[in-house]
Amino acid sequence: MTGDLVAQLKGASFSYYGAPETLHAVDLDVHAGECVVLMGASGSGKTTIVRVLNGLAGGYYRGSVSGDVFLGGLSARDMEAWRRAELVGSVFQDPTAQFFSSQLAGEVAFGCENIGYPAEEVVRRTDAAIGRLGLDRLRTIAVDELSSGQKQRVAIASSLAPAPRLVVMDEPSSNLDEDAAQELGAVLMELKRQGYALVVAEHRISYLMECADRFCYMEAGRMRAVLSRDDVFAMDGSERVAMGVRSPAFVPRPSLKPAPLAAGLAREGERAASGEAFGARLEAASLEVDGLAVSRGGNLLFSCVCFAVEPGQIMALTGKNGVGKTSLAQVAVGLGRPDEGCVRVGGRKLSRRELRRRVWYSPNDVSMEFFSSRVDEEVLLFSDQDDAARRYADHVLGRLGLAELGDRHPSSLSGGQKQRLSIACGLASRRSVLILDEPTSGLDALSMRRLADALRCAAEEGAAVVVITHDNEFMRECCTHVFALEGAGADEDERRAR
Repeated sequence: MTGDLVAQLKGASFSYYGAPETLHAVDLDVHAGECVVLMGASGSGKTTIVRVLNGLAGGYYRGSVSGDVFLGGLSARDMEAWRRAELVGSVFQDPTAQFFSSQLAGEVAFGCENIGYPAEEVVRRTDAAIGRLGLDRLRTIAVDELSSGQKQRVAIASSLAPAPRLVVMDEPSSNLDEDAAQELGAVLMELKRQGYALVVAEHRISYLMECADRFCYMEAGRMRAVLSRDDVFAMDGSERVAMGVRSPAFVPRPSLKPAPLAAGLAREGERAASGEAFGARLEAASLEVDGLAVSRGGNLLFSCVCFAVEPGQIMALTGKNGVGKTSLAQVAVGLGRPDEGCVRVGGRKLSRRELRRRVWYSPNDVSMEFFSSRVDEEVLLFSDQDDAARRYADHVLGRLGLAELGDRHPSSLSGGQKQRLSIACGLASRRSVLILDEPTSGLDALSMRRLADALRCAAEEGAAVVVITHDNEFMRECCTHVFALEGAGADEDERRAR
């Protein structure tokens, strides 16, 4: 083993309040200087292990913990929260869920201040963590103005500031582009060299292959196998997909057609060939972005952006973290105003209200999106809610692997399941245009392939689909065109996560 035993689970189980047992008798030892990767399908228990280690299971998340949890050789059963925060740093799947400050430096300092370090020590630790994650150029920018990937890096810096012995991470790469993910892997390697113990719950494992010492495969709340790097590389593709594991090797970006600058023959009401007659779009139409310029926080993100997506096409919208992809999507769906240019659907320039009626948007952060108490009710909210709509909604839930979760409350779902539910709502709405922001965030390999299949069917039914993504595997599965968004220049480069 690499070093001293930092964390240990002995027969650890957990049941969320009012739900069946989620984690079943898990044993896990984590040593200093070791990186343990938890892998498996969405809902397999990876996130729950992270919550048991950092104390959120049974605390913030109501429920019952059984078995033993040891941190630094001490039982965590009656450990005070401040002491646990010194020993365990946490990075959540949704970074905004752990933010308390509106400013980057204040957010990174927050944990140290709460533990009670002297002011000069807080400053020293904060500066060191910000520098380690390459965030110096962003420290004066409000947290809510940062991109999703930049927010994730702030969350990691915040977890490191108190210098815990163990850092637990729940899909820390979910919002990072490929370059940033590889840089994150390098950061984790350096943390290992410094003696940190790391536990990372992930689907996307290629950036961890040099860093990881063990891969723990989770299934239905149980640890089914402990694998080496060689074991993971030796798996064939079908075996990996069945286990919910993404490719361990870097997947190059596929060669896709560039998105056209005009919609060509697409016209209002034009229908693509339907793969499923009952699922045809109500009003098939193109999406055109014409000369769009958008600013954020007084800074120009991009200008002169032009592209079109016709019915039957799936366009990947790519670009570095912070370049403005989400801002562009929000303008296209009527949630933001452009500085210049316009958005047309079916050849017509629409008001923001009309855009919201015609264009579906699934945000990257879906935690606050749901309104119903049941999954099967939520998926019908934006449909006609007649018998045909119910049949189609059931079809969509089945296609996305959610059919067995119809009676569950949306808030009880895992991150990947929530992501799929948001997309299912969009598909069931049968909107003309679908815009999905990082739709594979939180998805295992099988769920990603199911999503790709569902989007191909939606395109065959006449939808024009835009996916904001860094996911080369996903692009290879279903995208037909690509548009690479570039920033406005040097100022933008300073805003990108490094």
